[in-house]
Amino acid sequence: MSNLPACEYEPKPYDGPSKEEVIQLRGEFLTPALVTYYKEPIMIVDGHMQYLFDETGKRYLDGFAGIVSVSAGHCHPRVMEAVNLQNSRLQHTTTIYLHPNIAKFAQKLAGTLPENLNCVYFTNSGSEANDLAILMARAYTKNYDVIALRNGYHGGSQGAMGLTAHSSWKYSVPHGFGVHHTVVPDRYRGHFGYDDSGSGEAYAKDVLDIIQRGSSGSIAAFIAEPMQGVGGVIEMPPNYLRDSYKYVRDAGGICISDEVQTGFGRTGEHFWGFENHDVVPDMVVMAKGIGNGCPLAAVVTTKEIAQSLTEAIHFNTFGGNPVSCAQGLASLEVILDDDMQGNSKRLGGKLFAGLHDLQKKYECIGDVRGKGLMVGVELIEDENKTPATLLTANVFETCKDLGLIIGKGGYFGNVLRIKPPMCLTELDIDFMLDVLDEAFAQETS
Repeated sequence: MSNLPACEYEPKPYDGPSKEEVIQLRGEFLTPALVTYYKEPIMIVDGHMQYLFDETGKRYLDGFAGIVSVSAGHCHPRVMEAVNLQNSRLQHTTTIYLHPNIAKFAQKLAGTLPENLNCVYFTNSGSEANDLAILMARAYTKNYDVIALRNGYHGGSQGAMGLTAHSSWKYSVPHGFGVHHTVVPDRYRGHFGYDDSGSGEAYAKDVLDIIQRGSSGSIAAFIAEPMQGVGGVIEMPPNYLRDSYKYVRDAGGICISDEVQTGFGRTGEHFWGFENHDVVPDMVVMAKGIGNGCPLAAVVTTKEIAQSLTEAIHFNTFGGNPVSCAQGLASLEVILDDDMQGNSKRLGGKLFAGLHDLQKKYECIGDVRGKGLMVGVELIEDENKTPATLLTANVFETCKDLGLIIGKGGYFGNVLRIKPPMCLTELDIDFMLDVLDEAFAQETS
């Protein structure tokens, strides 16, 4: 059995309610809509960089980063120093008063983006940011129709739910007015595969078709993740965004890149996911890794587009909170100073090489995809690519038992999602690959 790499950090003894008491309290006082991972839920009470600890002191390698939210590492010392300092001085004002944190953070954030993307609006979540992005697009263009991708996920608020195209995440309530969903360019399961050199252009034709036949011919926006996260790590093929952006702009719309999971260097090659496709969007939505785990998100666009919000009063009480901005700024500085993008590229290369070796060993691994430290492993039952949903769940459970926490996704729940904090090491990658090998061996024998 593989052993976790050595770690000098020792968590403090836990003296709170037992796991059983917490389960009882959740059942009595919290919404039944809450779900937990694993047949036997784990209770996480401590974290240090890439590691998590349960109430017994058992350590896990975090391969999912709090659903891709912990970018710099759990309780990173530099981040915590900034947060604690700000907490000790002032916890909350709103943007009706001046405070340096929001201005300094916006400046630093804009410095990571193309020059014209220099106007920042802070919110508290990705769902809220996506709602705001669509509002801004409609206000600016004076058009209504929006194109999003099938299999995409953009949040759980009513507006973001309308953009989302997964029945698992949608309720039978009115939502999605004016939203049209285009074909997802899935090169593993779609009409055009990895070997089709023109797949990006071919899939983009459906965007044009929706504009011509599903709208008035004038649209407000096109929104896409450069790599779908919840949908199972579906990466947009070459030239797909290039052509789609052209069709959209020709129809008067703006192009929105949802970087909630792909941003901040996670894909390795570039700091932002859209940069992997040689395009520049008109608007970028970011959340999760922006604050290393705190409730923080942002929409960044041009000054011209942002001007549209001045037609009325638009206000966010907690957007730009001084503590959140202190954490966001410190997290961004750590990501840049420690070259976590470079780390994602180097360790992603090592991880992908190991996963491709496992793919040769286990027939159930149908596809290994992604970039950097945003990785999907799709499991199948046969040559017809029947989704191996149960096997995926079993491998997922076994990994946890062996000390590795990962995620799972895709419409059929048959994709292992590996998206760890970007501070991990080569030894952690070795451990991760050994655990996956052992889990596949156990569950396929």
